[in-house]
Amino acid sequence: MDFIGAGTVLNVITVVIGALAGMAVGGRLPQATRDVVTDCLGLVTLLMAALSVMEVLSPTLSAAVGSSAPVLVVLGSLLIGSILGSLVGIERRLETLAGRVQGYLGRGRTDHGARERFIEGWLTASLLFCVGPLTILGSLDDGLGRGIDKLALKSALDGFAALAFASTFGLGVLMSAVSVAVVQGSLTLAGVALGAVLPEAHIAALTATGGLILVGIALRLLRIRQIPVGDMLPALVVAPLLTHLVIVLG
Repeated sequence: MDFIGAGTVLNVITVVIGALAGMAVGGRLPQATRDVVTDCLGLVTLLMAALSVMEVLSPTLSAAVGSSAPVLVVLGSLLIGSILGSLVGIERRLETLAGRVQGYLGRGRTDHGARERFIEGWLTASLLFCVGPLTILGSLDDGLGRGIDKLALKSALDGFAALAFASTFGLGVLMSAVSVAVVQGSLTLAGVALGAVLPEAHIAALTATGGLILVGIALRLLRIRQIPVGDMLPALVVAPLLTHLVIVLG
């Protein structure tokens, strides 16, 4: 694959293959085993979140906004983005959309448990696959013609994660491939149209903010707290904007 967008195509394929494999074996696993798989995914998501959050210590970000500002930028981005998302009702709208898709695919079945698993699987997998440095940097690199090395690595990781998720959540994880196609495809097109869309400092702020959202996903997977991570998504847009504002005012 050497065409623009090849990385996203590869990523979608691995998610689909992983999800189908997980769905094939998931029904044969006892509930206790599925719970353990979910716990393991939660812990690994915490690890991925920690790696992303560490970008708040990026020397480039500190040099751009000042040594004391990175944490405040991430905090401000998360607060502003979450408030906006809550007012718009993103989490509720995503759950409604997921419920409608599940209802259509399930041909009108009203199994509440299946609906909840579909929503949780789609939302959790979509956020996990679409939030993080590999998603952003890899898609932009693809669009800029710099190769798909980052997305190839991400594809392998997402394939195994999709297998594990789908063994527990089923069809919703398979549908997350659509989310991957839309998000990464859009970022790739942005790379093609705009060149280097974001400076390194802006990407670091966005990545650190995305890491905190991943913490929210982990807490949901570990059944500690149902944090409305969908409402936090606007923070990913606010982070680079707030970073730029701080740089301009500084």
